[in-house]
Amino acid sequence: MRETRTTLNKELLAQVRRIEIMTDRLVTETFAGEYLSVFKGRGMEFSEVREYSPGDDVRTIDWNVTARMGRPFVKQYTEERELTAVIACDLSGSQFFGSGAALKKEVSAEIAAVLAFSALQNNDKAGLFLFTDGIEEYVPPKKGRKHVLHIIRDVLAFEPERRGTDLAACLETMVRVLKRSSILFLISDFREGAAAAGKAGGASAAPSERLKKALKLASLKHDVVPVLVTDPRERTLPRAGALLEFDDPETGERVLFDASDAASLSSYKRSEEARLAALERIFSLAGIEHIRVDTSQPFIDPIVRFFQKRALRLRH
Repeated sequence: MRETRTTLNKELLAQVRRIEIMTDRLVTETFAGEYLSVFKGRGMEFSEVREYSPGDDVRTIDWNVTARMGRPFVKQYTEERELTAVIACDLSGSQFFGSGAALKKEVSAEIAAVLAFSALQNNDKAGLFLFTDGIEEYVPPKKGRKHVLHIIRDVLAFEPERRGTDLAACLETMVRVLKRSSILFLISDFREGAAAAGKAGGASAAPSERLKKALKLASLKHDVVPVLVTDPRERTLPRAGALLEFDDPETGERVLFDASDAASLSSYKRSEEARLAALERIFSLAGIEHIRVDTSQPFIDPIVRFFQKRALRLRH
């Protein structure tokens, strides 16, 4: 038992080290500048007042001080340099699926690492939520490389007690726990209901009204950035000449799907497309911009495109 545990620890350390090297390079060469351009400089803190000078923005005039002193004074602000990035990572059963080289959970861990190292490089705090149908672990925001490595290790190695998903309940808890306005990266496949292909004849569960409300409320206090992780096999099932048997990873229920029937395959594909479209609509209605990552493609590309687009919009 001790030997097995030692082997697992060595494997975990090697995995953490591999991700550290890979993400450190990505952050340095590609991502940190995008993170900086989008998030830095948004917050401003009041510093002091000074006497008005020609050319000052009249909107910064402090009318109370001006009235007391009999001549115009303006407010001065300093950029609020320290931000808090909180990574919320889904560890429900459907995250332990992958049709290619990596599980959704593994891709999520690498995304979390890039975001955490970006915060580290910009001297920001990073925190972590791990969730299923409830919050399984909370790591309060802190600074430092050791803390970031702790976050990566937990995303990789934490074994959740439950397998289901309740995004709305978890978001509600996060909002209560986070006292300070934060950048909340929500990494998930956003599957709340039927997780297995073929469930209810191929139908995928649509986002709940409660999730819509929770996202809207969370976005009022925090900068919420959903990171939607998908797998190509979840969108399109292969044509086969027989019934396929699936185990729902979140409920354990076993279901059959007729993969020889073209109509069933087409119905499944349409239902999954409808689920994703519904998700995009609720993000839009909540005023939230999201990132979509596919396990079959390099995850850094859509993240960089997202931040480039957002930085461009903020400049205008």
